Amino acid sequence: MKTVYKLTLGLLLLSMACENDLDQVPPNIASADSLEDFTGVLNAAYFYQLGSVTPMAVMGDFRADNAFMFEAPFTEFDEFDADLPAMEDQFFGPFYTALYKSILSANNVIENSSDNTDIGEAKFLRALSYFKLVQVFGDVTVNLSSAPPTNDSSILVRQPAADVYNNVIIPDLQDAISALGVEIVNGRASRLAAQGILGKVYVHLGNFVEAEAQLASVVSGAAAANIELQTDFATIFGVDNDLNSEIIFATQVSSSIVDEYGFSEFWSWSGGLDTKSLMPLDADLVAAFDASPGDLRRAVTIDEALMASPKFPQTGGPDHDWIELRLADVILLFAEALNENGDTSGALTELNKIRARAGLANSTATTQAEVRQSIQDERRLELAFEGQRWFDLVRTGTVDAEMGQAVNPNYHLFPVPISEVLATGGVITQNPGY
Repeated sequence: MKTVYKLTLGLLLLSMACENDLDQVPPNIASADSLEDFTGVLNAAYFYQLGSVTPMAVMGDFRADNAFMFEAPFTEFDEFDADLPAMEDQFFGPFYTALYKSILSANNVIENSSDNTDIGEAKFLRALSYFKLVQVFGDVTVNLSSAPPTNDSSILVRQPAADVYNNVIIPDLQDAISALGVEIVNGRASRLAAQGILGKVYVHLGNFVEAEAQLASVVSGAAAANIELQTDFATIFGVDNDLNSEIIFATQVSSSIVDEYGFSEFWSWSGGLDTKSLMPLDADLVAAFDASPGDLRRAVTIDEALMASPKFPQTGGPDHDWIELRLADVILLFAEALNENGDTSGALTELNKIRARAGLANSTATTQAEVRQSIQDERRLELAFEGQRWFDLVRTGTVDAEMGQAVNPNYHLFPVPISEVLATGGVITQNPGY
């Protein structure tokens, strides 16, 4: 049975000290210099990840060719133009706010706690938060303080994404790897989670040599952490399967805890339970499964009668954990790194592990280009409705080819919340094209 982090009312009511999400002071708890146990503050950093879950899920699949919106103005997700900021209140705003709150809580632990494990978990969460922010917005504001100055607007200037990767995300994950143990305790961050996310970061940066090293460590070290592929693909998902053996890290969800996001949750969107998209399943994803006859993932992932996805069943929906990283994802990233580094044979070995579970024969790909395409096709079928597709298309440079249209690169990123631009008097700038 999953464990959901227990938070005090004070932590649940952490509020902003001024209009901008970076200037947050938790007024309902003791000051940092009077605290000795930072467990509650660390739990807050975990808790705030909840607000990023559904926006990330919608951006990852509804912006791509796996799902679509039915009702205007939400159809803007499928139209690559300047009008997407209209979705701020339901998606980009809660996402932005939640992650900067998680960062602030993590900063507090990093600066003040004397517990190395707590600090390692906090650095993992800070890195994960910035990784999500950079994938969605590109350049972002960086705050590494638990008490950022309120009279210095320069700290709000967006920093180049490359600098955020090199100066924050990668060092934080490296520190987390050093501080955390292999054992996964109650679903919290572990060494494998930090290595896996770092490997994914390197893949996003196109640094496949470093990616291979990190991902190889996860694949080889999985057994020692009691991590393995589930025999049956269906048993990865559903509330009864939370924290199963394939899950390396998940954001834990509980219907008894209200988070930043107050709209339909990810399982509602994919299942066609929100009137804005009653039949969200894109015919292009159906066609992708048609091209993979006998695929055991099909019935778990798509329902052609409802034109929706049953991957996260309605039963127990409000308690479904959100999978941030699972072993199959890591294996496919490892295959990609091996292939890009010239080890096509090794890549096929890893790829075929995933195909075998899906009831498919070994891949017939032989050349590096064919294996590259086969891996991307496999990622789509394996990870559909897990918030990955759009970000895979962007990082592989295949948006136009897969979406069947020329998409202005400005729209590879999402709009920064207008409220942030206005609150800072334009110090925080908007992304081009919006």
